[in-house]
Amino acid sequence: MDIENHKAIADLTAIETKADALESSFDLAARQEAHDAALSLLRGEVEEVKSRLERVYRTGARPALAGGDVASASRNFIDGYIRTGRDTELKSISGTNPADGGYAVPRQIDEMIASRLVKISPVRSVSSIVQTSTSGFRRLISTGGTTSGWVSETASRPETATPKLAEIAPPMGELYANPSATQAMLDDSAFDVESWLAGEIAGEFARAEGAAFINGTGTSQPKGFLQTGSSTANDATRTYGTLQHLVSGNATGFDTSPDSKLIDMVFSLRAGLRQGAVWMMNSTTLAAVRKFKATDGSFLWQPGMVDGQPNRLLGYPVIEAEDMPDIGAGAFPIAFGNFQAGYLIAERSATRILRDPYSNKPYVQFYATRRIGGQVLDSDAIKLLKIST
Repeated sequence: MDIENHKAIADLTAIETKADALESSFDLAARQEAHDAALSLLRGEVEEVKSRLERVYRTGARPALAGGDVASASRNFIDGYIRTGRDTELKSISGTNPADGGYAVPRQIDEMIASRLVKISPVRSVSSIVQTSTSGFRRLISTGGTTSGWVSETASRPETATPKLAEIAPPMGELYANPSATQAMLDDSAFDVESWLAGEIAGEFARAEGAAFINGTGTSQPKGFLQTGSSTANDATRTYGTLQHLVSGNATGFDTSPDSKLIDMVFSLRAGLRQGAVWMMNSTTLAAVRKFKATDGSFLWQPGMVDGQPNRLLGYPVIEAEDMPDIGAGAFPIAFGNFQAGYLIAERSATRILRDPYSNKPYVQFYATRRIGGQVLDSDAIKLLKIST
């Protein structure tokens, strides 16, 4: 009987042991399933973050400052800081005190300012623009000197000449605007603060930079292309960095064949640069040029045939820039060239704003600043007409 009891107990123990092992296997399978589910969830979150980062860098937009999307960051900036002056979660330019340098404008508003600048500023609309994170931007360009030649498959390759390089470092300055609004305007929910602010800043910036890109001295501001210096020498013999000018043939205006002078300007520009070339002059000069006729009596001026298409002179678009000089002795009233290749604008990527409700009560002033520089990039790409004999 004892033997049978011991055998029954042993069988029961074996069954319990197998049951424990089977239960443990179920626990292991459950844990494995839970681990796989957690890993899958983590991978999904990682892929979502990667996808969002790819969209951010593909579009050139910076991540939202307040942890949400770009639109919410812009709304936080407008409703929090611009309307009420509340120090919300914004990106400060100054590392010690936000009031020292103001706040970086969210990308959405900065893009509105940039798009309006292009529409208003004549030189900017046709020039080459680079975004930089430092005021010490420099670019090396080749001014020629590298030779080439033809050889057979097995012939030796003679050493070529060393290329000549020039360094371009556009002079930069801080451009500022100071639009004002009353607090009552800012408190009005129907008042579109975003568009008003972008329009005011862009308008002030455009007027100031438009003058600097043409006549700027290069001291704490861009250097205008009319301040670069010019000579009558052609591209092959002229010193790099000096523009070529042609003369009008009259000391105070144009001679009896102004059309020939304009044609000479066009063909003084190399064929490759003429693709994309434009005329630039102010409205007073344009009024005189529109009256010029060819020898057959036809007007040189060709109005745009389609709405939105630019007017043309000798087949090339005309840009009105009021900062170009009037026709007069020794002046340079007309420029012709490929400004995309000929003039470089360098700017810091972010506009910054400081809200000031104290200096001019009851108005709230918005002190907006941006660092902008400019300089002639390729002196062969811009030609000038000088009023001279």
